[in-house]
Amino acid sequence: MTALKRPIAIYYEHPHWFDRLFAEMDRRGTSYQRVDATQHSYDIEANANQRYSLVFNRMSPSAYTRGHGHGIYYTVSYLEHLERLGVRVINGSRGFRNEISKASQLSLLQSLGLTYPRARVINHPEEAPAAAEGFRFPVIVKPNVGGSGKGIVRFDSPAALAEAAKQGKFSLGLDNTALVQEFIPARDGHITRVEVVGGKYLYAINVYITGETFDLCPADICKTTGGVELNLATCAVEAPKAGLRVEGYTPPAQQIHDVERIMQTAGIDVGGIEYIVDDRDGKLYYYDINALSNFVSDGPRVIGFDPFVKLVDYLEQQAQESLAKEAAA
Repeated sequence: MTALKRPIAIYYEHPHWFDRLFAEMDRRGTSYQRVDATQHSYDIEANANQRYSLVFNRMSPSAYTRGHGHGIYYTVSYLEHLERLGVRVINGSRGFRNEISKASQLSLLQSLGLTYPRARVINHPEEAPAAAEGFRFPVIVKPNVGGSGKGIVRFDSPAALAEAAKQGKFSLGLDNTALVQEFIPARDGHITRVEVVGGKYLYAINVYITGETFDLCPADICKTTGGVELNLATCAVEAPKAGLRVEGYTPPAQQIHDVERIMQTAGIDVGGIEYIVDDRDGKLYYYDINALSNFVSDGPRVIGFDPFVKLVDYLEQQAQESLAKEAAA
């Protein structure tokens, strides 16, 4: 590609999740700058922010579990500020606001007429038993600000939920808001995750689950469904989750259309949607909208190509278009 007049900024929090992104940009000589979201400041003066061709937001909602919660709502303000200045932001403030609110995600799905696990929103633990009235058990209590399955607790009976609420045995998370939601048993033992880049379908995978974890990070999986070990040198996180297996999958056209519509409505350029088929009645439910996609470990083996190549192609294209638009103004 033509050399960029100004670098692409990768605004990120987790120290390891984006090593493969950085490696691909280094490999092709893309001009970029790593911007640490955990210790950051910005100048309100417009000229002080015209340093990048675009900003790619990689802030994680689970940052609070690593001592970086101070960066989450700060990031909303920073992204809004950049957008007011006309800076091109990938996964901007609207997308990030949806990323950090499970309640907003379900409201968005409702507005689109798409199915999701039955849920109610609470702001105090003592509200949980009443919120679960009429639900099929098991249910889960899921913090509104989530990520990597953090803070999700399963309850198999109304009595167990009532006792936990009374004893204060679960947390509502960073913003004291949570979902009380029906737990969906997965048909064929897997969920499906569909990834998009530029709001368009990129690939999908089936993740075979054990039922013992809610952290289904696709970069964290160490085996194919055939038991073949994946190349963990490409894994972007600390350690594989035991028991999780993955296979490439092509969803029906309707699900691809739904996913693209969700992402475009949410304002998310790069991310993933997870859905599940209920083993009890065969119904499909969308249940998670992710703006922070780590991509599957060992993409060439699992899905037949390296998704990071596609991602950097997209970032370079967007950077060039942003600079051209600026020059023409």
